[in-house]
Amino acid sequence: MILAATSLLTQYADPDVVDSLLHGSSTDVAHLVHSPVLVLVASALWIAGGITSPYTVVFLLVLTALERRVGGLRAAGVFLLGHVVATLATEVPVGLSVLAGHLPDSSLHRLDYGISFGVAASAGALAGLLTPWLRWTVLVCFGGMLVDDLIAFTDPMTNWGHLLALAVGVLTWPLLRRLPAPAGRAASPTGPARRPAVAPRRAP
Repeated sequence: MILAATSLLTQYADPDVVDSLLHGSSTDVAHLVHSPVLVLVASALWIAGGITSPYTVVFLLVLTALERRVGGLRAAGVFLLGHVVATLATEVPVGLSVLAGHLPDSSLHRLDYGISFGVAASAGALAGLLTPWLRWTVLVCFGGMLVDDLIAFTDPMTNWGHLLALAVGVLTWPLLRRLPAPAGRAASPTGPARRPAVAPRRAP
């Protein structure tokens, strides 16, 4: 609902207001230095490309399936882990490059927001909980899409972040597989409970 609201806001609100909100939520180097927690949370409340973005459909399918298997808190943890790690891994090199004089100061204010890093990590994590053939199908298809975006070279920094976030999700496989099933979802190891046997009545 929040993502739908922010997407409608970007589509119908005053462009100057939208631009101000997006820049205020951007996880660029300048914002990460001054208010890291705020922008890391705020940047995940927007969908780059709006509600019609392919990541919207992937978000709904992947996060729903992951939540059903590991619970809401764990699914949110995977999403945030990928979002934070991939963001820092792509923005910290930008800051270092500016300090070294390899990039202009304007790179410190590069607009960066959206759910795509978290979605990529969630897809990687979900793949590890699927059957082998479905697991590799998901990884090949989703990973192939990310590689294709990287080859297009339209936004290499973000594209590398997507692949890194997918790898973060894959690295959570051992942890997610060892965790107990969330409350209310655990199946009985011996199958459904049986009704107690009733001794036959003796004839008088």
